[in-house]
Amino acid sequence: MDPFKQMGDWKKNLDHFFGESFWGEFEGIIKPAIPQINLYQSDHELLCIVNMPGLDDLYQIDIYVDYATLELKGTIDLNQFGKTAVKEEILQGVFERKISLPFPVRADKIKATYKNGLVFIQLHRLISETSRKNKVNVRLLEDD
Repeated sequence: MDPFKQMGDWKKNLDHFFGESFWGEFEGIIKPAIPQINLYQSDHELLCIVNMPGLDDLYQIDIYVDYATLELKGTIDLNQFGKTAVKEEILQGVFERKISLPFPVRADKIKATYKNGLVFIQLHRLISETSRKNKVNVRLLEDD
């Protein structure tokens, strides 16, 4: 008997019993979201730090900002082909993640930089109510 089919049947039965949103609450525990982020807030600014190990090409990540949502799309790929993994704790793969921001942000004042495996996205509070989705370019931050 196929264990994955059994697991699917088990999940379906729990969904039926507890409701369809039951597993949604455990999604982050069972499969953590990638990329990992830290979000810091001050009165008028936000700093989002995104964990992006092995970023060789700045076009491997797309960053979009739409009013009070930050959207990240891309791939984390550590390129270790030809080797067998003994232990893997660094999450990798294709991702698409939307982060709700604590307040709307300005589309004209966004800065994204990359250094030492981290993308730093600086956002500023929006005062007016007009907004549209904007793509953010990432630039390489050179060592001093």
